[in-house]
Amino acid sequence: MADDAIRLGVIGCGGFGLFALQHFTQVPGVRLAGMAGTHRPAALAAAARFGVENVEDTEELLRRDDIDMVYIATPPFLHHPQAMAALEAGKHVIVEKPLAMTVGQADELIATARKRDRLVVANLMQRYNPLFDAVSRLVASKALGEVLFGSFENLASDENLPAGHWFWDRAMSGGIFVEHGVHFFDLFSGWLGPGNIEAARVGIRPGTRIEEDVHATARYGERVLVNFYHGFHQAGRMDRQQLRLIFERGDVTLSDWVPTHARIHALVDERQTRELCDLFPGARLDVLSAYGGTDRACRARGQEIDAYQTILLSYGDGQAKSPLYGRLLRSLMEDQVAWIRDRSHARVVNEANGRDSLAMACDADAFAHPGMDGR
Repeated sequence: MADDAIRLGVIGCGGFGLFALQHFTQVPGVRLAGMAGTHRPAALAAAARFGVENVEDTEELLRRDDIDMVYIATPPFLHHPQAMAALEAGKHVIVEKPLAMTVGQADELIATARKRDRLVVANLMQRYNPLFDAVSRLVASKALGEVLFGSFENLASDENLPAGHWFWDRAMSGGIFVEHGVHFFDLFSGWLGPGNIEAARVGIRPGTRIEEDVHATARYGERVLVNFYHGFHQAGRMDRQQLRLIFERGDVTLSDWVPTHARIHALVDERQTRELCDLFPGARLDVLSAYGGTDRACRARGQEIDAYQTILLSYGDGQAKSPLYGRLLRSLMEDQVAWIRDRSHARVVNEANGRDSLAMACDADAFAHPGMDGR
């Protein structure tokens, strides 16, 4: 890297790959050097967008000395072989989630990356969201007491997923938990620590073999249960998601699968009100009820509570999802580039995130498919 630029090659460049690439290449010191993939209209359109003359064969791209990092945006069944080939060619690797299809494959990639002093990370960009940090601070502060329960409800669209799409083929996608669920296993682990799957099931679309929804329950620590539901059965205009944490004194709800805003509903005293406003600067505070005199006293979980007011705190209103998504992708790339240039840099997302979230997804998938060969 004589000019100190990170020269990026991309493998696979459909709709999302192009979206991500347009943000990765905005990071100072990162420039697109080559593209490999099929000669589909999307790949050719991406090549035209970046002025790349040739959409190369993958092996040809990896043989090039002027490629430092490879971004892999192909279906999940290709992640392990393509990432392994890139690592063995001496390239750093960012791969779309999941990191691989099995934990064994992930461990093999990580071992190879460490041996060659290269990075291999999954694009788990959710941890760069300011809302992730805000909820992390809320959990750590105990301003609303202990976390008691959590949930994620993903009502996703299948409008662009016809019956023959690779998404529905478990051999190609790994199933919904592996292909999609890793993002949210990683999010809740970031807030609550490592989790373990306790139950899971899968739902089949009537009259087909399509697995259109999945549900899992994970335990974090000794007692916090979190329910995960992913259903791909909505019209695009009804696509919607909600993440929720229940505390002793209230709850926080995040909306959209890339969360853009939060609502904190809480029963608080004066100090807790101030603390929440500090944790969510600029949020709108609405007082739903105020209490005085003997009305301040109440009880929950066998404990006395001094209640000043019930509030609704609204944070992040008016934020659009697509620009936020782009900012998270840029943050991911900036973080990884910083590590390439200085190995002492502590990354927000590293190899362990991809591996551990995949392990939870594979456990959930195994629970949902009893009797099948282990993953």
